[in-house]
Amino acid sequence: MLANYAVEYGAPHRQHPAPPPEVYYTDDPLACEAFVEEALDRGLSLREIRHQGVALPQSEFDRIVKVAARSLVAKRICACLGLKPDEERYRFGFAT
Repeated sequence: MLANYAVEYGAPHRQHPAPPPEVYYTDDPLACEAFVEEALDRGLSLREIRHQGVALPQSEFDRIVKVAARSLVAKRICACLGLKPDEERYRFGFAT
């Protein structure tokens, strides 16, 4: 049985040939978004996100990346400025 979500990722793009991609599998959409957030934080290359074996359309791929990026930015702002999520959301509007 296929996992509901598969995220194909790899090392950041460099001049050398990239190693083969790796794949993260999960059935939980929130875990998928959390993994994408971690991949963004580490600078990994996101190649494809599949749902039930089918590549997501560009708009859905972009939506998942946007949600992960907003969450990452909110956490960084809270950590850097010592804010609680409610205050960060009120002042900057990134918290989800």
